[in-house]
Amino acid sequence: MKYVIVLGDGMADEPIEKLGGKTAIEYADTPTLDRLSKLSEIGMVHTIPDGMKPGSDTANLSVLGYDPKIYYSGRSPLEALSIGVPMKDTDIALRCNIVTISDDDVPFEEKTIIDHSSDEISTEDCAVLLEAVRKELENDTYHFYVGTSYRHCLIWDKGQVVELTPPHDVLTQVIGQYLPEDAVLREMMKKSYEILKDHPINIERRKSGLHPANCCWFWGAGTKPMLSSFEEKTGKKGMMVSAVDLLKGIAVGAGMGVANVEGANGGLHTNYEGKTDAAIKALLEDGYDFAYIHVEAPDEMGHQGSYEKKVQAIEYLDKRVIKRLTDCLDEKKVDYRLLVLPDHPTPVRVRTHTGDNVPYLLFDSTDKQEHTWNYNEKEAAASGRVIEKGHTLIDRLLEK
Repeated sequence: MKYVIVLGDGMADEPIEKLGGKTAIEYADTPTLDRLSKLSEIGMVHTIPDGMKPGSDTANLSVLGYDPKIYYSGRSPLEALSIGVPMKDTDIALRCNIVTISDDDVPFEEKTIIDHSSDEISTEDCAVLLEAVRKELENDTYHFYVGTSYRHCLIWDKGQVVELTPPHDVLTQVIGQYLPEDAVLREMMKKSYEILKDHPINIERRKSGLHPANCCWFWGAGTKPMLSSFEEKTGKKGMMVSAVDLLKGIAVGAGMGVANVEGANGGLHTNYEGKTDAAIKALLEDGYDFAYIHVEAPDEMGHQGSYEKKVQAIEYLDKRVIKRLTDCLDEKKVDYRLLVLPDHPTPVRVRTHTGDNVPYLLFDSTDKQEHTWNYNEKEAAASGRVIEKGHTLIDRLLEK
């Protein structure tokens, strides 16, 4: 038996008026999910423990079977693991987004945050910008490391876990009240704007109609993580397939394999086929029992507030990941169990994460059920199945 989780990050949503009162999942053209749902168990799962913030960090730990209340030590340390940062026990890791803030002629504190991803800037361009920041701001206490796209890392030697605001939580808002209370971090953010605002890359981006990547934004502070081995915990050898450093970092910490897929960028136009093929190869050729295919695009489109692009991302997930995966496994006559779900909702109305329950679909190729339902929030809730502790859902996947 092979085991697969396909996770559409932030895929769940609220009913959207412009979609006729349907959610993005409900509205999207998803023939593969529609077919599988008739043969599967569906229900709702509570992935964010009560009292914890609804992040992809806590939620994906839950989905992988790690209780966030035990294992979570901050988001950025997990990302630091992914990019090979040698964290000491006394280090604090912070996410360093390169964001877009308004270029209007007002004091820094009165500027507005426009885009948490700087129009999904490429890793290559962002690495050049981060190097410009590093030359001016790095010292014995603060060290910058390049990640993926707009997502980078700052290590603070002998630092403190301070409360910081995720940029995607305050889009379109004036930034002053959300800046770090720590004077050094706040000043570094302010100086980064002066370094980046007229950088040649940003001059060209403006000419091309793209958002300039003009400010560092620090958030997600945490300490060195200590995850137990996924294989020892589950008895399954696991492979992570994701474009996102956070997920890769969780995998590294859990001793899982990590697939590096060319063209996988965490955006709407990622390499869906390449990611699916990497999972298939891991399962059928490389001796892995379990594959986790993480697709970031629905979450990014939710943050952008675009219901059209979110629907498109879900349709891509259906046709270019789930169909490709199941067609191959069926053709090879491989027995498998498949779990499909989001980690959390990212409603286009609020453009950030919420902690509401999310719908799951559990399919077993050796035990096909008979139902009339489709996979979406409404029908999953109507099924009456609710998994209250999200970190136990994987036990249902692996139970046979």
